[in-house]
Amino acid sequence: MAIPEAERHRGRARPAVVAVARVPLRRLLRVASVACGIQFGWALQLSLLTPYVQELGIPHAWASIIWLCGPLSGLLVQPLVGHMSDRCTSRFGRRRPFIFSGAVLIAVSVLIIGHSADIGWFLGDRGNVRPRAVGAFVFGFWILDVANNMTQGPCRALLADLTGKDHRRTRVANAYFSLFMAVGNVLGFATGSYNGWFKIFPFTYTSACNANCANLKSAFFIDIVFIAITTYVSIAAAQEVPLDSSGRSTPIVEDGQGTSGHAEEAFLWELFGTFRYFSGPIWVILLVTALTWIGWFPFLLFDTDWMGREIYGGEPNEGQNYSTGVRMGALGLMLNSVVLGITSVLMEKLCRKWGAGFIWGISNILMALCFIAMLVLTFVAKSVHTEAHALPPDGIVITALLIFAILGLPLAITYSVPYALISTRIESLGLGQGLSMGVLNLAIVVPQVVVSLGSGPWDQLFGGGNSPAFAVAALAAFASGLTAILAIPRSGPQKPRGLT
Repeated sequence: MAIPEAERHRGRARPAVVAVARVPLRRLLRVASVACGIQFGWALQLSLLTPYVQELGIPHAWASIIWLCGPLSGLLVQPLVGHMSDRCTSRFGRRRPFIFSGAVLIAVSVLIIGHSADIGWFLGDRGNVRPRAVGAFVFGFWILDVANNMTQGPCRALLADLTGKDHRRTRVANAYFSLFMAVGNVLGFATGSYNGWFKIFPFTYTSACNANCANLKSAFFIDIVFIAITTYVSIAAAQEVPLDSSGRSTPIVEDGQGTSGHAEEAFLWELFGTFRYFSGPIWVILLVTALTWIGWFPFLLFDTDWMGREIYGGEPNEGQNYSTGVRMGALGLMLNSVVLGITSVLMEKLCRKWGAGFIWGISNILMALCFIAMLVLTFVAKSVHTEAHALPPDGIVITALLIFAILGLPLAITYSVPYALISTRIESLGLGQGLSMGVLNLAIVVPQVVVSLGSGPWDQLFGGGNSPAFAVAALAAFASGLTAILAIPRSGPQKPRGLT
């Protein structure tokens, strides 16, 4: 059954197609550079904020609940922003206003997070549990996640606009995006692993903000400068052509082929109605994406906490072992990002030779093996924690860092392949690229909600460590890998079911 014309077009005229030359790869590279600034902040968030919120007095069992704001905001914000950017008639273009606004909100949010302890002190916090500081932290954290979702969707959609229907260049553009994410991760995790920022920025050390807090605050100041530079480079290179008020012009096309038409966009409240027109391969991509993120989210949530607790045997606010482990975890994530960047450079060749589905599947199975190795290493590390405040043997620490580094390979695939696959397969449904990124985001944030709600209490039920969440992650990653290998075809996108 075909999608009714009235439903697909809602009675509007088709947009005019303006033929322009192919966008040079160097321009795609500059546009993708904004991912570096965004991911710099994400790296600080992923490596430092779970330990930091526990230092403010939030128990480990509830630390994951704080992260619930990310998937909840992504569930609503990214599809809505994607839809709005598809239809935006600003003279600055469709995507750039949202990228710029999101970058400004990121800067505001990290200032609030970095100063949360000072805000709590000003409002009367004293002692180990600081509820007012936690409130300021959560408020800033919500703004940060809204801003990240507001920025990343239009960034991806802008690259899809620039590459049009050239599926190979779409994969290249997403590989560039993944590469800059890796660079941002390397710089962000390196910043998070250094413990002397408060000496360089001594004004960050206050009565309410100790050395760890001052390092976090200083790192966020660096983040603001970094995201300002990369955002400027990206939006200056984009050169979008505005839509007119009727939405009849196509902002970016390639070789005379228009991107998904403005007039063909579905309203946000029709998003779920479009699901019935998805072909089997699209559903498989969404399923594999959901299982993949059930695997990734426990690691991204508790990676440095795992290093501080299970490997170094420390606890927040109790000695130096925990904070030392957190910094070592940030170093491991930096190595992870180096491998991510190298893999991103090779992405196009790997996918062209072996097929995107096969590469995705193999990488997810490798991810599952790494999580199993983390469980084994946890058991070994606990067996050697016999002396109070003793540091772990070098062999255990090196093995943990090696696992972190290897996980950079599947993370590069996760950051690139699903977006390229969904972009090339969903375009014929009449969805704009902004909204198509929102569709994929649904398969990411729903699993994150489940993990955020369940991982902390689940871990606490089995003794308060991170091992139960990593066990679930390993099972989900292995299942997603098998599904990708067996069910995602190596050929190009097929004609969606129900279209004539």
